[in-house]
Amino acid sequence: MAIIAPDIGIDLGTSNTLVHVRRRGVQINDPTLLVVSGNEKRTIKAIGQDALALVGRTSAGDVAVRPLQDGTVKDFDLTEAILRYFIRKAIGVSHLVKPRMYITVPSRISPVEKRVIKEAAASAGARKNAIHLIDKPFASAFGSGLPVFSPEGSMVVDIGGGTTEVAVISLGGIVLSRSIPQGGIKMDNVIVEFIKHDHNMLIGDRMAEDIKIDWGSALPPSEDRKVVVRGRDLITGLPQTAEISSSRFYAALHGPCLKILDTIREILDKTPPELCSDILRKGIYLVGGGAQLHGLDRFLASELSLPVTLARDPMLTAVSGVGAMAERSDVLSKLTRANF
Repeated sequence: MAIIAPDIGIDLGTSNTLVHVRRRGVQINDPTLLVVSGNEKRTIKAIGQDALALVGRTSAGDVAVRPLQDGTVKDFDLTEAILRYFIRKAIGVSHLVKPRMYITVPSRISPVEKRVIKEAAASAGARKNAIHLIDKPFASAFGSGLPVFSPEGSMVVDIGGGTTEVAVISLGGIVLSRSIPQGGIKMDNVIVEFIKHDHNMLIGDRMAEDIKIDWGSALPPSEDRKVVVRGRDLITGLPQTAEISSSRFYAALHGPCLKILDTIREILDKTPPELCSDILRKGIYLVGGGAQLHGLDRFLASELSLPVTLARDPMLTAVSGVGAMAERSDVLSKLTRANF
């Protein structure tokens, strides 16, 4: 039995949770999802990948639940349960000294919301006096190798499952930021609603995500293709197949892309001139799973007349940041108090 548990970095997201264990790297990359019974006791049937496999296939009375919404805790008990599950899966349970944890959080959550996350982490197995909450855009910037402790400014656009955060970072802290409820899940929902409205057909969340990955785009497609979509007819209730032009998915996703663009413009407008000149020279860094929408980097670069760099592994930047903190605890001494 190991006496001291290894330090852990956790990217706690609306869609996915990633866990980095010190000296082992990323050990968990699972959906932040549970399947629970619909009765008063709410028995947990499955968590993570096992829960995802049951989506759309559960028996009557069982429901799929995401315990976080827009990056904040919606259900304390289920958040605690999913954290405990991932921690045990990553490092086991036999430790006399509990692990230190570095957990990503949205940059503008309230002190009450921060306390809820700390309480959930402590209940799930973290050392109570060693739970460090790190602003997610800062973690992503640090994980991307940006000079976060230098005086020069860096802009990060972090598009997660539930939110998009735009932040300007300098001297070890976030200078200004804004979060909007636009992310990968919102894009999936837009596709579901478009097909429901235009084709009287209901598709599942996984089908919508597959369409977004395969056919979604922030730019008009160079070639219009017919996409076969399967779902349920809303009038007859029977299985239905429809052929939909790929250009229609571009049109459906244009709205979320514009909202992200407007938020970037708003932050740029409020950025101090000295930092703005740094951003003009260096450009914007695009991170998070939602940043992988086809052509989004080129769309933003064209509209803003700025360089836009898509991270090599957009989903891994935040967990890389808190993972690096788990590997090197001295990093914490450099952070401004704004990051806790």
